[in-house]
Amino acid sequence: MTAFSLKGRLVIGTSLLLALMLSILPLPELIAPFRPDWLLVTLIYWGIALPHRANVGTAFFTGLLLDLLLGSVLGVHALALVIPVYLAASQFQRMRNYSVWQQAFVVGALAMLNKLLIFWAAYMNREIQLDYHYFWSIVSSMVFWPWIFLLLRKCRRQFALS
Repeated sequence: MTAFSLKGRLVIGTSLLLALMLSILPLPELIAPFRPDWLLVTLIYWGIALPHRANVGTAFFTGLLLDLLLGSVLGVHALALVIPVYLAASQFQRMRNYSVWQQAFVVGALAMLNKLLIFWAAYMNREIQLDYHYFWSIVSSMVFWPWIFLLLRKCRRQFALS
């Protein structure tokens, strides 16, 4: 095994596990709609920072885990994570040149795509209505992006992942 294999997989896996735990953490009903999409922003960061290490396969696997944890239809979150992570990872060189605030707007667009894909899949399975509360997590994901970016970048640099 290479040096990255053990250390890098442990750091990326720990951050994704923490994001999964934050995604299922029970919140009061008043602030639950504002929960950032922790797993998506974590996957976007790793897709931009290390696209050859954390990519679409990682997004698919963690999406399946999120489906199992949330009890949703298997594959819904996997599909909804794969497409935005693919778009971010395919444009990683361009995204790296953006400022953190510009990246936040791109993350917002990717989070919107994620939410629309999840809504579409839920709408195909059962009759549901789209509510404006559904989109508050996009705004909170954009707001939290700079801090998540800085925290994960510090971890990546501290452990010298490349």
